[in-house]
Amino acid sequence: MISSSILLGTPGVWQIVLIVVIVLLLFGGKKIPELMRGLGSGLKEFKDASKEESPDKDKE
Repeated sequence: MISSSILLGTPGVWQIVLIVVIVLLLFGGKKIPELMRGLGSGLKEFKDASKEESPDKDKE
């Protein structure tokens, strides 16, 4: 039976290591910085968009 802490809890050290190894195997070392840059720019755009006020809020 699968423990609920594995499914719902915070990941432990071994889970993080396993995820990192899988990502390295799937994408390779050269692609990871490119993927992180894309993720960072996406998060920045999301943050900037969430800070902007929509024109609909002024009408309320």
